[in-house]
Parts: sequence; C-alpha cells; structure tokens
Amino acid sequence: MPRKVDHQERRELLANALMNLAAARGLEGVSLRHVATEAGVSTGMVQHYFRTKDEMMTFALGMVMDRIRERSQAAAVPKSPRELVRALLLQVLPLDEPRRLENHVVLAFLAYAAVKPSIASGLREDAAAMRTFLADQLRAAGADRADPERAAAGLLALVDGLGMQLLSQQYAEQDAVAALDAQLTLLFDRP
Repeated sequence: MPRKVDHQERRELLANALMNLAAARGLEGVSLRHVATEAGVSTGMVQHYFRTKDEMMTFALGMVMDRIRERSQAAAVPKSPRELVRALLLQVLPLDEPRRLENHVVLAFLAYAAVKPSIASGLREDAAAMRTFLADQLRAAGADRADPERAAAGLLALVDGLGMQLLSQQYAEQDAVAALDAQLTLLFDRP
C-alpha cells in the first residue's frame, strides 16, 4: 500500500529550505534547483508543489506571518491593548534564532519585491492588517492623543528599523526592547 503523502508538510519543507537560503544569501540568486538541493529532494518535486519561484516565495512569506501570529497568540493572555500590542511586536523583532531567520526572509522578500512589484501584494495586505490591528488597540486603550493610524504606522516603522539594527548587530536586544517599550509608554501611558 503506498504511503500517504502530506502535501502541506512537503510545501513547508520546501518553504523552510527557501527561508534558509534566503537568510544565507538573499533571494535574487536562489532557484528552484537550489531549493531542491537544500531540501534534499528532486527539482521535479519542487516544481510539483510550486510552479514558480514567486509562488514558493509567497508561500514562505505566508508561513512567516502565520508563525508570528501563532507565537503572539501563544505568548500570553494579555489583559490590556498595550500588552497585546507589545506581545505582537516582540514576536516581530529578531530576538532569537527563529525570528532572525524570519526577519532575513522578510528583508530578502522586500528587496525582491522592490524589483518585482507584482509579488508584493501579500506584503501590502499583511502590513495593512497589522496597522489596522495596532490602530484598533490604540483606540481601545483610549490612546486618542495621537492619530491611531499614524501611530500604528510609526510602531511598525520602529519595529522594522529596530529589526534591521538587530540583524546588522548595531543594537543590543535589550536596547531594542527598551526602545519599543519607551514608544509604547508614549502612546499608551501619556496623561
């Protein structure tokens, strides 16, 4: 009797191989053949699950976003909007090896999307959903001293910048968390 194949598991195997390659050398020079070699499978198998590199990259980016959501939901049961925002944004910062890998993938994807805008729609949708969530939390906390949409965009920009500083080892992890906490204090705890 033939073994039943878990197609989602195979797609994740290939996406993880792509993420490892993206973290090591960016996405520009990565091919389906490179992914096959990294995953220890045939190029034909890669092509069975992903017709194009763009399709595989979009799937891998979706996996990163799903992991961030899962970690932020599992981190704790926050009691306030501020705690919810903090828990989510801490999951975006590259504070451990899995998150560093994810941040490398996101940066590589952003660089790739800059020269191939047709694949950037998933990034735009995820960023818009994150901004909306953050703005909703600011409103729920009564943090009405700032425009919630602009404040949410600022929080994402801060975390993106801190992430790049952490990846390039220009900033210590505890300093990045302290900078995030300082901004959250400005937004949520002002009199």
